[in-house]
Amino acid sequence: MRLLFDQNLSHRLIDLLSDIFEDSTHVRRLGLHEADDLTVWSYAKNEGYVIVSQDSDYAEWHKIRGAPPKIIWIRCGNASVDQIHMKLRNAADRILLMDHDVVEIDIVEIW
Repeated sequence: MRLLFDQNLSHRLIDLLSDIFEDSTHVRRLGLHEADDLTVWSYAKNEGYVIVSQDSDYAEWHKIRGAPPKIIWIRCGNASVDQIHMKLRNAADRILLMDHDVVEIDIVEIW
């Protein structure tokens, strides 16, 4: 599963989670750090990424447009990189279910 971390999250999460989520990236590495949300959404959809964001816009668009892309919505408010890292790591089993055809999960909310 390939994650695309939005600009509101640290690019350090890529390395911290590389043992679970290989081939993940950050909008900064793709030159999309100044792109609007729709551009990021389209990129993720076309390239097969799951968007990871604290931005509620992606969750709202998901209600209207559906998936892909699938969304991981981090809803814990202000948190350190280490805290977000651990929240994602602890939710890895739920996140990885998004990649299975047997279970249809398009959005995972992490508190």
